[in-house]
Amino acid sequence: MNLLEQRLDYPFGDALPGQGETMVVADGGGTGLSPAVKWVRMALPFALDHINLWLLRDEIDGRRGWTVVDCCISRDESKAQWEQVFATQLEDLPILRVIVTHMHPDHIGLAYWLCERWNAPLWISATDYNAARMASQSTTGFGGEGAANFFASHGLADPESIEKIRGRANYYPGMVPHIPPTFRRLQGGDRIAIGGREWTCISGFGHAPEHIALYCDPLKVLISGDMMLPRISTNVSVYDIEPESDPLRLFLESIDKFRRLPEDTLVLPSHGKPFRGLHERITQLHDHHRDRLAEVIEACEAAPRSAADVLPVLFKRELDLHQTTFAMGESVAHLHALWFSGKLRRERGVDGIYRFAAL
Repeated sequence: MNLLEQRLDYPFGDALPGQGETMVVADGGGTGLSPAVKWVRMALPFALDHINLWLLRDEIDGRRGWTVVDCCISRDESKAQWEQVFATQLEDLPILRVIVTHMHPDHIGLAYWLCERWNAPLWISATDYNAARMASQSTTGFGGEGAANFFASHGLADPESIEKIRGRANYYPGMVPHIPPTFRRLQGGDRIAIGGREWTCISGFGHAPEHIALYCDPLKVLISGDMMLPRISTNVSVYDIEPESDPLRLFLESIDKFRRLPEDTLVLPSHGKPFRGLHERITQLHDHHRDRLAEVIEACEAAPRSAADVLPVLFKRELDLHQTTFAMGESVAHLHALWFSGKLRRERGVDGIYRFAAL
């Protein structure tokens, strides 16, 4: 546990749900159906090797069952883990609804399979639904020619890496082969009845097009998705489909919405362990990005820098290709935050590469 984590409280310690099993993280007491929230943890084939999913006891139109929040990527291993959950953890009740916090593959990949299997509707923001449908039918934002050219314009010069990015034509569709044909729109401020309790939607931007977190005041529980993680800073990237965006500003403004929630809120993140210390974690994330931005300014004062030049400033470890694509997007995001706020200027060289310099 690092020094920042020591300022957070992990109420379940090192306990984790086993494969195909669940842990009750909110019983619900005397209000609504019980247990209120179960924790499911599924493996991912990446450096970030797991995702947390949530089962909420529910009743819709007189039918008792479960609402699922997030789905995991589409692959046989994930389906097998879900089958174990269906067989042993649902108390002989059906899945009634599938809520997806945002369109990234580990969150929406199996939504089609879950919705079809249980004849359950998908609930998601309209922005992320349409972004997912577009990405599942193309390479937009995650690989292919556009992504390769975008990263090259920001200084990624390694021919092998560029060719691998160009060749990742099926990166998103490989993990999200289908999207449900219909959905129910979620927006910030919406209130949803789940299991006899009210959950409020909190929209977030910068990490995904329109991320939806869910907060239940009777339980004092926040399902934070990827907007609030305890150990790592959420990836905030500029992509080729919106090359002039300023996602870091949007992300930092979005996490401040969570300051309105009680300090003792139990945060259920998509990665890492459930924790308390929400306000402390918001401050930590602001401090983290403030420090990284200061380092980027210092580097750009010494000489004009491309996003690729800034990678070793922001990331002190060796990166594989999967991590490099995320890191490049985040590097551009930090440079753009400083450029849009008037602290750096941007020029495109005769070599076609964008570089940022002090004013």
